[in-house]
Amino acid sequence: MKNSLTHLKIYSFLILLLAGSLQAQSVLTLEDAVKIALENNYAIRIARNHAQVSQTNVAVGNAGMLPKVTASFTDTNGIQHLSQTRADGTVNTVDNAHSSNISYGANLDWTVFDGFKMFARYDQLKALQQLGESQMKLKILDRIAAVNSLYFDLAQQQLQLAALDTALVISKQRLTLAQNRYSIGKASKLEVLNAQVDLNADTSALLKQKDLYGQTKTQFNELLARDLKTDFAVAQDIQVDQKLELMQLTELAQKQNPELESIIISKKVAELQLKQVKANRYPTVKVNTGYNFSEAKSELGFTTQSSARGLNYGLSATLNLFDGNNQNRNEKIAKLAVENAQLAADQQQQTIETQLNLAFQNYQTQLQLSALEEKNVQIAQQNLNITLDKFRIGTITTFEFRTAQLNFVEAKTRYSNTLYQAKLAEISLRELAGNLTF
Repeated sequence: MKNSLTHLKIYSFLILLLAGSLQAQSVLTLEDAVKIALENNYAIRIARNHAQVSQTNVAVGNAGMLPKVTASFTDTNGIQHLSQTRADGTVNTVDNAHSSNISYGANLDWTVFDGFKMFARYDQLKALQQLGESQMKLKILDRIAAVNSLYFDLAQQQLQLAALDTALVISKQRLTLAQNRYSIGKASKLEVLNAQVDLNADTSALLKQKDLYGQTKTQFNELLARDLKTDFAVAQDIQVDQKLELMQLTELAQKQNPELESIIISKKVAELQLKQVKANRYPTVKVNTGYNFSEAKSELGFTTQSSARGLNYGLSATLNLFDGNNQNRNEKIAKLAVENAQLAADQQQQTIETQLNLAFQNYQTQLQLSALEEKNVQIAQQNLNITLDKFRIGTITTFEFRTAQLNFVEAKTRYSNTLYQAKLAEISLRELAGNLTF
């Protein structure tokens, strides 16, 4: 019992030591990590700009509903040799004759009817804005999922480091015990050498795990678009929501999955494009008006100076009577685009249902495995405690002790890995359902 209490104290000390190390590194919460990624990540910032472009394009002027007003100014001058013969035979000649022509004014041109094409265009611009927002949502959801996945990868790696640290402490105790027994003649040199080899193997495994952990931290900093050398630790606790239901997730996916939403909006864009193509069958009516001033001067001629100013206005209408059947061809192509958009939506819906079913099956399996591995950790730890007690009094071989030690480390590693896999399955389900949060 005394030795068992000693083992528990060792494990408690290791846990406290690791907790103190995490505090020294400043623990980065998942919520803060997501916020940093949403603010800094380059892909999200680019997606935001694209969405802003789509929003800026939603304007009645861009749809062609507003008139166009232009101002013009022209000043033409010339120096010429002029010769003019009149009907009575008189000839007038002027060298270096100057002439000038000035005109300026403002004109308005307004399409007042185009078969309702402008209204369809305006609706299409709003649909494109929705599409941009949906694609930005997809990018954000993808980044949140990536942050979640890598964050919990670091969490499970920290758990593995704790297990390897425990194994290393036990191996050091074993080496010390073997050396003491060898010094008093109760053990052979072979036992000391075996203990040293196993200690070196545990040290090597710990160093490799630390290297992997450091590399993953660098990748995480890159994902957050911050200084790659920023030191931090993550919370070790991996909590998996065990109450997810497939039917509820499927209903959510039908409403808010961004990929499905984008395809549905794309279908709406195709329908509005068809409406614009059909509008070409109607006449286009324009009104125009303007106020202009002109003045002309010449040193030779019947009129040496003239000027005019005033308002002009008018109405024009055009109707396409025949264009080589291009109208029919364009409408057919636009209808096929609408049909393809509907097929893409149906296909995406089926794909999402398939992904949800597969992910949910994996989610249930990982929950069962994590529950099993949690029990295995408890059994392996009890076995290690008993084995260590027996090893101290010399009733078991070093091989049996090493087997118990490795079983404990493997059980801890498997448990942390199954927890991580279960969390990944949960993240995947929530991403498909479009409700992945912090």
